[in-house]
Amino acid sequence: MATAAKIEKIEFLGTGRRKTAVARVRLASGNGKITVNGREFENYFPLETLRSTVTQPFTVTGTAEKMDARINISGGGPNGQAGAARHGIARALLKFDANLRPQLKAEGFLTRDPRMRERKKYGQPGARKRFQFSKR
Repeated sequence: MATAAKIEKIEFLGTGRRKTAVARVRLASGNGKITVNGREFENYFPLETLRSTVTQPFTVTGTAEKMDARINISGGGPNGQAGAARHGIARALLKFDANLRPQLKAEGFLTRDPRMRERKKYGQPGARKRFQFSKR
């Protein structure tokens, strides 16, 4: 009985962040299948706007049908997770082919969006809102 040689796929890793969401992306050559947290892509992101956000780096670079993506996302909400996945995919595509950098940079996919939720301050009910003032 012959031992089957294990064929290793070369994977390109990328980490994306947005708000409090963190996405770890693994790209491998394939036919365009995307899985998120072990679920189907269409199942995890039911809204078309979120799906288009995630796939933007593939469509801009023309690699949509060439790469399979496995994404692990934690933290944040749907919009933040979609943005984190987009950022991670763009970073992984850079490791796949450094010549894609001008296209990704022009679209702003490599920039980490720094906007975060402002912290709540003491003596106030929220970040900016004040308790009602009573003059007398």
